[in-house]
This record gives sequence, C-alpha cells and structure tokens, in this order.
Amino acid sequence: MHFLCTSLGLAEGQSRAFSVDGLELFGVRRQGQVYLYRNRCPHRDIPLNWAEDAFLDDSASLIHCAHHGALFLIESGECVAGPCEGEQLQPLGCHEDSQGIWFKGSAAPASGDR
Repeated sequence: MHFLCTSLGLAEGQSRAFSVDGLELFGVRRQGQVYLYRNRCPHRDIPLNWAEDAFLDDSASLIHCAHHGALFLIESGECVAGPCEGEQLQPLGCHEDSQGIWFKGSAAPASGDR
C-alpha cells in the first residue's frame, strides 16, 4: 500500500491529485467516503484536470473532465454526460484508517501515465 495523505488532507466535497511512482490518480471525498480513480478520461486517455486539484464540477457533485466537459458520477466513475457517455473512469483501491488514506494497488503506470 502507498500512503497518499492524512484524512484531513482530503476534505468533504473536495478532490485532490496524487502521483504514486509515475501513476497519476485522484481522490474525491463524498459523504465521508473516499473514491480513488486513475487520472485518465476514457474519451481521449488524457488527464481530466487543468488545475492541480480541480476534478469536480461547480456544484462539487460530479467529476468533470476539463478538456471535453464529460461528467462522471463520483461513486462509480460512470460517465453520464459528454463524449464518453456510458464509459467509466478506472477505479482504484483505497483504504482509510487512523493514519490517513492509502492507495491499495500496483504503482506500475499505464503507458499513458509517463
């Protein structure tokens, strides 16, 4: 497992980018639960964000691709609007304990992450 941040480092209704050994990912906290995804839009296999920790739409209720405007459900990563509707983000395993938020998985990057 790879330590990402303390629990306070990802506040309710916020998103945050992380990099683990070349793998770009991001987390979102919603209703106390942390959701972790690979930072790649299924439409063009490019990062979702322009600004460092900006992954949510203006209402902070959906994940937003800054490049194509695609919108994804936070809980599942399913695209509900935009050019990749019906596809989904790649979910990644995470665990939260008293120390903070952990990425549970291999840090081997996919070809597009380098």
